[in-house]
Amino acid sequence: MRYNTLLNDFVPASFGSLIDKFFNDAVTRSGGTAYSFVPRVDVIETDKAYELHVAVPGMNKEDFKIDLNDNYLTISGERKFTRERKEDYLCSIETQYGTFSRSFTLPENVNTSKINAKYVNGILEVTIPKDEKKTLKTVIKVD
Repeated sequence: MRYNTLLNDFVPASFGSLIDKFFNDAVTRSGGTAYSFVPRVDVIETDKAYELHVAVPGMNKEDFKIDLNDNYLTISGERKFTRERKEDYLCSIETQYGTFSRSFTLPENVNTSKINAKYVNGILEVTIPKDEKKTLKTVIKVD
């Protein structure tokens, strides 16, 4: 059974996948290894916090490293490929393995001392609470 043809490797299905392939390949070629990937991240803003949802299934919470340097939050880790059953033959591997690193510039109105993270059902959820004392938006009344 052959799912991917040689043509599928060169012709993207959509413009978005073309852009993703360009940036993923560029990151891999420039200083990364052939076994690196860029996980998908959802960024959500609520009234009280920002949330980062990083899609990295098949990992353990010990596999992540989260660093905060000035206002830059960096999430990195490694998903290792393990093949436990020797009697099976791999026909296709579409999941991503290797190292990854994603960095985010935090806004000024966050409380960095209360950032927390949890790993649930393959999603790393990083919650960055807003500091209500620091407001980025001010309404000025005209007299």
